[in-house]
Amino acid sequence: MPKGKVAVALSGGVDSSAAALLLKEAAYEVIGIHVRLWDSANFDYQAHRAEDICRILGIPYHQVDLQKEFESHVVDYFCQEYQRGRTPNPCVACNQRIKFGLLLDKALSMGADYLATGHYAKVEHSRDGHRLLKAADTRRDQSYFLYTLTQEKLKRVLFPLGEHSKDEVKQMAKQAGLPTAAKSSQDICFISQKNYGVFLSQRFPSLPGDIVDTQGKTLGQHRGIAFYTIGQRHGLGLASGKPLYVIRIEPESNRVALGLEKELYTQKLSAGKLNWISGRVPREPIKARAKIRYKSKEAEATLSFRNDSVDVHFAQPQKAITPGQAVVFYNVDEILGGGIIHQMQR
Repeated sequence: MPKGKVAVALSGGVDSSAAALLLKEAAYEVIGIHVRLWDSANFDYQAHRAEDICRILGIPYHQVDLQKEFESHVVDYFCQEYQRGRTPNPCVACNQRIKFGLLLDKALSMGADYLATGHYAKVEHSRDGHRLLKAADTRRDQSYFLYTLTQEKLKRVLFPLGEHSKDEVKQMAKQAGLPTAAKSSQDICFISQKNYGVFLSQRFPSLPGDIVDTQGKTLGQHRGIAFYTIGQRHGLGLASGKPLYVIRIEPESNRVALGLEKELYTQKLSAGKLNWISGRVPREPIKARAKIRYKSKEAEATLSFRNDSVDVHFAQPQKAITPGQAVVFYNVDEILGGGIIHQMQR
């Protein structure tokens, strides 16, 4: 008897195909689902790859079209945040609203007991609930992007790669005859060649404004606040005797403020749109480790709560805390939850 029916979200890459392979070997009834998110040659390529993977594994292939929903929940959100002078993380939004939202619902409606993906993360189940944990391969760990998962969703989600390294995944895929060579992945799947500026300029008009120093003195003109992010040094269009960085973006006055590198450091931030994976919202201040972007290191912090937001006070100053990015909270290997950074506090 199979352990249950699992819909595997197949991107066409080696990770999701290895996840399907592992589940099939573990005696699950496996079906493959490829999600159409964007109209491009790259997504056509991924669809063909996903279909080939299903044929090799001998599992049913399904395609789900979520282009309109992806446009609304991810692409529009991405553009709106940049217009507000913030730097969004579209992968977090996609996981919350598309993969573990609409796609999970679709999988369950097709009779699946679980949705599985190729994410590097782990879920631990007990009588007390479900915990989201870091992957065994910490270099590949993707738990940062999954902090929006809830108890109800974790009950229905499988991450087969959580105990494996990337090298192991490639090797098992190769031995099973699955394709391992792939086009290089993009940071943002709907923007080719990382050309953010061109993409954003096609979506909305830019409004030039002043570039100022931290005292408000005008240094030059910017081409639109959407084209700048906190910590940016290059592409500012200014000549200066010392390195200058974007310290602040002021959408109200349509200004970009520059300063020295030391001015990028601060110990406090506030965040909202919080999710606590346990489902229990802390009421008293707690100690945790916090991560302000995917590639940053975790840092010791104290979390203080007020209404629907949290104030995060770091033990040591952090560089380039950026509104719009996710801050994620950890207790050793467990992901407690996270939220979206509203502002840094000096």
